[in-house]
Amino acid sequence: MNPRFRNVRRIGPVQVASYIARGRNRHLAPCTAPRCDFSTEYDSRAAAELAARTHRCKA
Repeated sequence: MNPRFRNVRRIGPVQVASYIARGRNRHLAPCTAPRCDFSTEYDSRAAAELAARTHRCKA
């Protein structure tokens, strides 16, 4: 089953989204730039947004 993303927000080239996995809230921060492999998953929304703000694209 695919997760249903909610509360999606874009910070620069990084999108931050929340979803529920196994009954717990999870937060994802993937970079949408071509050839950038940055993607992280966090327990807190604040951590995901901080990662998005500090991400420097290598692509």
